[in-house]
Amino acid sequence: MARIKRVAALQDLSCFGRCSLAVVLPVLSAMGVQGCPMPTAVLSSHTGGFGTVARTELADQLQGTLEHWRRLGLDFDGVYTGYLSSPRQAGLARRAVETLRRAGGVALVDPVLGDGGRLYASVTPELAAAMGELCQAADVITPNLTEAAVLLGRPAEQVLEDPLTLVRLLSAGGRRSVVLTGVEPEPGKIGAAWFDREGGRTGLCAQARAPGHYPGTGDLFAAVLAGSLTRGERLETGVARAVDFVSRCARHTARLGTPDREGVAFEPLLAGLADSPVG
Repeated sequence: MARIKRVAALQDLSCFGRCSLAVVLPVLSAMGVQGCPMPTAVLSSHTGGFGTVARTELADQLQGTLEHWRRLGLDFDGVYTGYLSSPRQAGLARRAVETLRRAGGVALVDPVLGDGGRLYASVTPELAAAMGELCQAADVITPNLTEAAVLLGRPAEQVLEDPLTLVRLLSAGGRRSVVLTGVEPEPGKIGAAWFDREGGRTGLCAQARAPGHYPGTGDLFAAVLAGSLTRGERLETGVARAVDFVSRCARHTARLGTPDREGVAFEPLLAGLADSPVG
């Protein structure tokens, strides 16, 4: 009997503001994929505009969950990692990739380090280095332009190559696929460039930029891509699906007039993911 595919999702839970596990789990469910959370931290809200945040780091819980699941003999069609708060958590994430991913499964690492030419305040040099090591274990990485610079050992604000050159530079000699997010190929458009290690192809997908600047869109993008790849779809298909969904959600949110800091109002549009063909 066919088993519903499942993804182990290592990510924080921000209790207000649409991002992290609050976005990832419903997206995976809508795509017919079981999302199994491995929380890395619990925050009262995301850190983009809500003042001082109450937070609890969950490294011990993460390690305990990993050890329990290994004792149970669980395996997963996908392992997805997002926000990690420390080098220890990055090391645990690598262990999760190496021990929980079933043969033929996909490991997607979203190297959450910074945005807009700046590292996040919580990112230390040690964490950046550990994130780079985690990326070595990934099948697919999804950095933005700032994170791409850091992974290449450059200052966060310095990215000179065009996107299609960058994705090849980030591919570790073609050993992993790369999706570079936040790419603006021309004024008024935004999307992603990609390198597919299967065949060594590159491409770019973009749509019209919606008004506003919403936190959590990277998590939304990565969740759709993880669901698509776990279902067996090609990288190019997954990128196009993710770009389209994020764009539609952003436009819908702008029409609603939702405050930017609350993230994109994706909930009414989940049915579109459910209706898309399953691999």
